[in-house]
Amino acid sequence: MDFRGESQEEFEKTYQFLREIKFYKMHVFKYSPRKGTKAAQMKGQIDGKIKEERSKKLIALSNQYQKEYHEKYVGKEVEILLEEEKNGYYQGHTKNYILALVKSQKNLENKMIRGKCIEASMDSIFLETSQCNTNVTNT
Repeated sequence: MDFRGESQEEFEKTYQFLREIKFYKMHVFKYSPRKGTKAAQMKGQIDGKIKEERSKKLIALSNQYQKEYHEKYVGKEVEILLEEEKNGYYQGHTKNYILALVKSQKNLENKMIRGKCIEASMDSIFLETSQCNTNVTNT
């Protein structure tokens, strides 16, 4: 985003398009000129403050849509591959690569489990241990 000469109107069109598409997650990168390139010498470079504002706006939109996507899983059963324990939670991923966390006294590392999603955040979904089918399989 913010390649030289991008007007506010063009940015707003991009923003509205992204609102309609509702990507699960966006990687937002501000254009930055590189010394010695033709683009660095072109007129119409975007002011750094404007780039920062636009970047924050797109990141906020991405965060909103990512959390909304995760919230769709609350109350649903999911299957996850638990990879490691961190800070009292076993962490793993669903089939579509959503980070999932499970609190458990059992060693669930490298296990496939099914469980009911009880909570969602922007970064992950949470499964309740009592809801987990701990008839686990080794991977």
